[in-house]
Amino acid sequence: PPHLIDLASNDYLRLAHDRKLFNAAILRLAGSPSYAPKASQLVNGYHEIHRDFERFLARKNGFGAAIVIGSGFLGNLALFEALPRRGDLLLIDSEYHASGILAAKTTQGEVRFFEHNNADDLRRQLKTHANRTFVAVEGIYSMSGDMVAQDVLIEAKEAGAVIIIDEAHSCGVIGHSLDGVFDYYSLDTVNVVKLGTLGKAYGSYGAYILANRSIIEFLVNRAKPIIYSTAPSLFDIAYAHEAAQHVHTFSFRFRKQVEKAIAIAAKHGYQTESLILPIEFESNRKVMSAQKRLMKEGFLVGAIRPPTVSTPQLRVILRETPPKLERFFKTLEKLANK
Repeated sequence: PPHLIDLASNDYLRLAHDRKLFNAAILRLAGSPSYAPKASQLVNGYHEIHRDFERFLARKNGFGAAIVIGSGFLGNLALFEALPRRGDLLLIDSEYHASGILAAKTTQGEVRFFEHNNADDLRRQLKTHANRTFVAVEGIYSMSGDMVAQDVLIEAKEAGAVIIIDEAHSCGVIGHSLDGVFDYYSLDTVNVVKLGTLGKAYGSYGAYILANRSIIEFLVNRAKPIIYSTAPSLFDIAYAHEAAQHVHTFSFRFRKQVEKAIAIAAKHGYQTESLILPIEFESNRKVMSAQKRLMKEGFLVGAIRPPTVSTPQLRVILRETPPKLERFFKTLEKLANK
């Protein structure tokens, strides 16, 4: 409902509401002879709007090439289905996004899971395989809100594995320039594939994959979600391009906005490494009751239950202004006291 303060959506920087970005995207699209891709990228759906955004992303993130794709879900499906071949090993963090868990069923390689953010467990499993290995992690995990451990990335790098990092919830949120964990940890891009989405911090819809040129060319010719899907919406890509440039230009301001939100949560006793704050409850009944009570107080939050998470939780997104966040935490404390 529009009258509620939105602490549920993944529009981390509130760019989905930006009229200036909307108007700029319309202008970017207005010069085109058509306003929709009309076909898959390999037929004739690939457009200069796609190309310009891909070049911007590759340059901004320090990768050799990029490709846009319809969604983060399709991005994980494309990567897991296309890259690991027979004889390869795909090691996935146990809390990886559901799209990756599903996509893993399509791979021709062997699939195993390692304990969440556990570098020791990853090291043990890396030693058991001599052929090509892929390690899949998230920059920020979508339910817990915690960041991928640097030790996990180091272990994967030292083992020579190809690292797949889903940065859906970290781009626009962490790092000096808000470019995610690559930025935060100052990672190089050798043997790394980055998946990012446009429907979160960039306020639009769609996704992109960044890698070296040979991997991107391989995906274009091998990944079924790219070959057999209509190319991404031209307006959504144009809007994301405007939003990404806006974040790049005003990264200092947005970084301070994120830091302030995390600090307000900490002041009220809640610790998080991102704008995702999970608050656990004993039962589904109690978490649903808390969600309804908060709605009556004017706040919309997500109530996440098993099997999506092991323990029921309110998933609070710290995306609002400081006064609204302060009001939320005071309301939460009041309800808890009752």
